[in-house]
Amino acid sequence: MTGGSPGDAPAPAPASTDGGAPAPAPAPTDGGAPATAGSPAVATRAERTLTLAQLANSVGDGAYLVTSALYFVHVVGLSAARIGFGLTLGWAVGALAGVPLGHLADRRGPRGVAVLLAVATATAVGSFAFVRSFEMFVVVACLYGAAQTGLSAARQALLAALVEPARRTRVRAALQATLNGGLAAGAGLGGLALHVGTREAYLAVFALDVVGFLLAGLVLLRLPAVTPAPVASGPRLAVLRDRPYALVTLINTVLLCYMPLLSVVVPLWITLRTPAPAWLVSVLFLVNTAGVLAFQVRVARRVRGLADAARSVRRAGALMLLACAVFALSAAGVPAWLAGAVIVAAVVPQVLAEMLLAAGSWEISFGLAPEGRQGQYQGFFGSGTAVARALGPALLTTVIIGWGAAGWLVVGVVFLAAGAAMAPAVRWARPT
Repeated sequence: MTGGSPGDAPAPAPASTDGGAPAPAPAPTDGGAPATAGSPAVATRAERTLTLAQLANSVGDGAYLVTSALYFVHVVGLSAARIGFGLTLGWAVGALAGVPLGHLADRRGPRGVAVLLAVATATAVGSFAFVRSFEMFVVVACLYGAAQTGLSAARQALLAALVEPARRTRVRAALQATLNGGLAAGAGLGGLALHVGTREAYLAVFALDVVGFLLAGLVLLRLPAVTPAPVASGPRLAVLRDRPYALVTLINTVLLCYMPLLSVVVPLWITLRTPAPAWLVSVLFLVNTAGVLAFQVRVARRVRGLADAARSVRRAGALMLLACAVFALSAAGVPAWLAGAVIVAAVVPQVLAEMLLAAGSWEISFGLAPEGRQGQYQGFFGSGTAVARALGPALLTTVIIGWGAAGWLVVGVVFLAAGAAMAPAVRWARPT
């Protein structure tokens, strides 16, 4: 990564306008003494604490993600269409909330804002247990989407403030591996709740997720306070006028549409278009999770600047095309065992593409954000995740399930083009 990013070190005190001594730097507003950002001791402690916080909420999240849709269908009585609409609206609100909540983290200190948003997320999850109508479901889904997106932005701003630029992508990779491991463990617990199938079992999962986010907030309080960035000249939400960064975010959003593949599209593809057994979906999740746990940090170590990051994203797009082409072959009239083998083989380039995209996009999102505005820039970049979650399932299901093998190839070509477009976009956005 070239150049400093927000949070690398405390901002220098502004000079006095009357020729006297420099004015004092702003005091931290989230409690405690200000951190010496980027110092080895602070960075090492921060890495351990951020990892523990990630693990604390990921286990409950894994259980929630596995069970929530069925809870809303079987216990609350909502239709699948209404659930889909409510969640789409919730993530759309999250996409809009990311920038102002990230800006709040810049101005008030990312640690305190992250803790408050962890509590807000816990409140939203707990509120789902009291949903009795579609209208109430939509309101809670919007709160959940906004809190989750804002929490992600505040966490990234906190990471940027406490970890030196050269290590941020590797630390982010370790957090992602921890997240995947926690989600996998939580999914197992969610499976037990599904096996029991009672309202109480579902509510126990919600309670677990609430406790997880509250614990994550408590763990984040162990981090040192970060001095808020001084108020910069120019518009408050400068990221909204940064067209090069907007283009980079758009390209990343297109690539992030891979996310519903394993959770939505491939299960439908297996059951509707191939003779492969439905239980194969669990094998695919196992391969994906094991791959990220074993190799995400190693892949991230190879990304050491914006040029490396752009190449990583380009390779991710090419591998996604390969994965899509292999998925398409599974419907070529082959026996069930061969169709299953082809599908498992397709997951290998898919998970490698996922890791390359993650490592490249993290480096790009940190490296292109100007000093003092990491929160709002991370909030804007992270809005791509919310958009992909909101629109990806419907778009990919329509194209792939509707068009068959040709749909896979169309999607793969889009991924290839988006990956190739990242390098020139980064060159345009790169600070001179």
